[in-house]
Amino acid sequence: MNTEHVLKDALAAEAELVDVPEDPWSGFRRRERHHRVKRRSGMAAVALALAAAGGVQGGLVPLPGWAPGIAVAGFNPVLAEGATRGSLAGDEAFLEGVRARIQDVEDPGETWRVADRGAIRFVYAADVGDQRLVLALVPLRYGFLQDRALIWYVGDAGAPPAALVESGRVDGGETVVTYAVARSDGPGVLVVVAPTGSEVAVSTGFRYTPEGSVEHEPATVEPGDGLAERTLPPVPLSPEMTITVTAGPDTLYRGGAGFGWSGSSGGDPQEASEATVAAALGARTFDRATLRQWVSGAIRDARLSAAGTKVAVRWTGVVDGQPAALFTLRPRGGGVLAYAYHGTADSYRQDLRLLLPVRGADTRPIAWRLRAEGRDDRTDQVVVTGPAGAARLTLQVGEAAPTSVAVDESGAATTSVPPFAPALVTAYGADGSVLGSTPVPPFETDSGGLPGDGPETRVGG
Repeated sequence: MNTEHVLKDALAAEAELVDVPEDPWSGFRRRERHHRVKRRSGMAAVALALAAAGGVQGGLVPLPGWAPGIAVAGFNPVLAEGATRGSLAGDEAFLEGVRARIQDVEDPGETWRVADRGAIRFVYAADVGDQRLVLALVPLRYGFLQDRALIWYVGDAGAPPAALVESGRVDGGETVVTYAVARSDGPGVLVVVAPTGSEVAVSTGFRYTPEGSVEHEPATVEPGDGLAERTLPPVPLSPEMTITVTAGPDTLYRGGAGFGWSGSSGGDPQEASEATVAAALGARTFDRATLRQWVSGAIRDARLSAAGTKVAVRWTGVVDGQPAALFTLRPRGGGVLAYAYHGTADSYRQDLRLLLPVRGADTRPIAWRLRAEGRDDRTDQVVVTGPAGAARLTLQVGEAAPTSVAVDESGAATTSVPPFAPALVTAYGADGSVLGSTPVPPFETDSGGLPGDGPETRVGG
């Protein structure tokens, strides 16, 4: 057995289990939740103890302005360094109007008050497309606690300060902040604010290639000033973008933009139709509402449109005592995406997402690893399925000799493979010929990106 690869996989898996902060760039809502839970709650016990002395923490007694507060966390607000950026940076009257209009921040059960209006720092202010955007670093106070947040204020292009509304906020110590809105019926906006002197590269769009890879559009680079501003054309779906911010040899950020997207009232373009699900099932017996929910979820996960995406059910059966299915999506232009789910329409788990080359996709066996039911713990359980016409399946673990896999009446088997061991499943025809071979994918460590963008979700390197 290749012990080097086994050890590498094991170390990678152990690293995943380390308790690290969640990625702050998955979207404004998750960042706000992270902001509240990770930074504020850590000081709650201290604050409440102090509050008992005078009822200050709950807001019953005002805290005098001269009274020192407890900083939730120490950090260097790098985006507030240097001058304000953007086309409205020199409009002092406008910015002073915004300063006067900034409201206290309402969190569930908490009101974080603007601590010192004179200390508000404007990081960015501009009209971009049809929107007016202001990014401010706002000092906040909740009883004895002090904090700072980077807050977006948004309105129509040319809007006065009174017409701006809060539109998302992140931790005041973040190094890169994005604002992105796309629409199906009008232009959208993307703004990336990074430290002055950094380089921002933005790649818009991607495709799944027939060879089974993800091809991103070439990036447009905004050098030097740490700022990217652009209007976006109308799009039928929320666009997939990759933003990379570098400072010399260091990568400060690589990820998406946390888009807000609005579409017309003509229905969800990523919702699979009843007809699509019925055609995909064919003569199989399976709950259509459940399958429709799963297929629609897979289409959204793959950032595809339901129109033009072909769906085929490869297998249906039972996993952990619950209904399960394996199906493929074939978008226009190439690539085949395999997805496996188990559960119900309202409570289910995505067990597999795997990008395959078009050639030989229908004759490949496909297998996937299982996590513990209701938890994220890895198990040694692997579901193995064969293609139509397969007379025999074998499973090879590491460099050991292949062993035959006995499938049940549904055409699948659940077998055992060590969680970190590489494995290969092979299907044979009735004449003994090899129909296809597919590696058993390792467990995913980050399911936020596109399927096929990482080695865990594609066949090959």
